[in-house]
Amino acid sequence: MNEITRVKVLVVGGGPGGYAAAIRCGQLGLDTLLIEQGRLGGTCLTRGCIPSKAIIHAATQFEEMNRVAEAPRFGISLANPPRLDFAATIDWKDGIVDQLNKGVAGLLTRAGVKVVRGHARFRDAKTCRVTSPDGDITVHAEHVILATGSVPVELPALPFGGPVMSSSEALSLTHLPTRMAVVGAGYIGLELGIAFRKLGVDVSVVEASDQILPHYDAQLVEPVVRWLERHGVTLHLGARALGFDASELAVETQSGQPLSLPADMVLVTAGRKPAVSGWDLETMALSRSSDFIRVDDRCATSTTNVWAIGDLVGEPMLAHKATAQGTMVAEIIAGHRRRFDPIAIPAVCFTEPEIVSVGLAPTQSDGREIVVARFPFLANGRALSMDGAQDGGFIRVVACKSDHRILGIQAVGQHISELAGEFTLALEMGSVLEDIAGTIHAHPTLGEAFHESALCALGHALHL
Repeated sequence: MNEITRVKVLVVGGGPGGYAAAIRCGQLGLDTLLIEQGRLGGTCLTRGCIPSKAIIHAATQFEEMNRVAEAPRFGISLANPPRLDFAATIDWKDGIVDQLNKGVAGLLTRAGVKVVRGHARFRDAKTCRVTSPDGDITVHAEHVILATGSVPVELPALPFGGPVMSSSEALSLTHLPTRMAVVGAGYIGLELGIAFRKLGVDVSVVEASDQILPHYDAQLVEPVVRWLERHGVTLHLGARALGFDASELAVETQSGQPLSLPADMVLVTAGRKPAVSGWDLETMALSRSSDFIRVDDRCATSTTNVWAIGDLVGEPMLAHKATAQGTMVAEIIAGHRRRFDPIAIPAVCFTEPEIVSVGLAPTQSDGREIVVARFPFLANGRALSMDGAQDGGFIRVVACKSDHRILGIQAVGQHISELAGEFTLALEMGSVLEDIAGTIHAHPTLGEAFHESALCALGHALHL
């Protein structure tokens, strides 16, 4: 039996963009149906951002206990090294995912959103057929919000399967490999590569660029490089992975010489691409820009009342961007005047140490005269008091020389991700250096380094 349903808003995809859009639609009184074939929360919640951060946290705890077992630190010692039950670690991670998944389901219910578990295929721009375990449903909608997200890029020489994995499979391992080769030194590859190294895995990294984290400048990357070198992570830069057999990854080095890397597992993190296949989106007459769906500053597509958000519409492919776009589209459908025009979208790498970047880097001044100043965590009491000052971390501010308008903020250091909100707010509010310098920051906190970086740019840092 094929049920026929008519709704005001149909949301396809229950990730951070889709479920946020659906919740906001419900809050605004719009009759809304959300279709999700997997678990609510999408890649970010179920097999990306959240589970990876849980593994990173557990790995850091394990590494710290191992260090204390080797030699006393802070007056703390352990008689024996810690033991790791990685399957139990995965169970703990899965518990966090389950809790958040149920939370999203509850929020959708509270907002009055109907959720259908199944796969949608479009017949035209406003009609789709949903194959569901409870029977097929045909949905007619006045508005459609596409939020299908993205999928890992598969390399022709390294098809996924068996020991060749994407980040999704790597986050569901129940036992650790002895040797791991990571192909791709972007933020996903390095976050997971560092976590597995902390857990005792022998890790090597293959990157086609001449630098790890190629979208960041050398100053920001240097502390991460030093951590990798100290912990025995082998970097092969300017290199290309050619294929994998049962125990070795074939690599072509920068000089063109062949190299074989022993590996029990290959983690391929060569980027992500928009998930546009499998929904028959070609029936919707959508304009494309490469693989992405083309939208305007309201996330409207070339087809009236069809909207696209998140990873589908281009870089940056970040969950918080998708959430902001989803809530905006809901409000537009409800009659509000909105457009997507953020001053800056923060990017965070949960490496060791962490990296935050918001706005323009010093090399992106576009011909404007700028002032650049950075304040090291070696001069910050909070960083020193939590043993987070020795890794070369700092906060750097980029401002226009003529009017002191802040154009960008970058930082690298332990727990620096927690300052991403303050950095972004400073840019969104149009802050000048004097605004930050004149704001009293609590002592002792890492935020004082932001205050001092502004003072430094003005020529009168107090603690440097």
